[in-house]
Amino acid sequence: MQDNQKNMKQGFDIDLRAKKIAKKIKELRIAAGFRSYEFFAWENHINRGQYWRVEKGANITIKTLLILLDIHKMSLAEFFKDFTREEDEANEDSQTNKAVEA
Repeated sequence: MQDNQKNMKQGFDIDLRAKKIAKKIKELRIAAGFRSYEFFAWENHINRGQYWRVEKGANITIKTLLILLDIHKMSLAEFFKDFTREEDEANEDSQTNKAVEA
């Protein structure tokens, strides 16, 4: 039973981080002056459907992430500099508490 809870916790943690990555990618697009994800994808020769999934937090490949970072002229270190494990754990604890209260 504990292994199952541990796996659920890890999956939840992964989901939160994926959403945070997606949000940051969307923020980069908007900061670059693209209001529309479709126009951004078109201008950068990316499949629109694939890019839409990226911004929605779907599972993406490292290659896709690197392509997007290259477009924004950003390194991996620069992209992930605001990501902290402590923040992930705080979000996870908050969601766990909400689930227990419900």
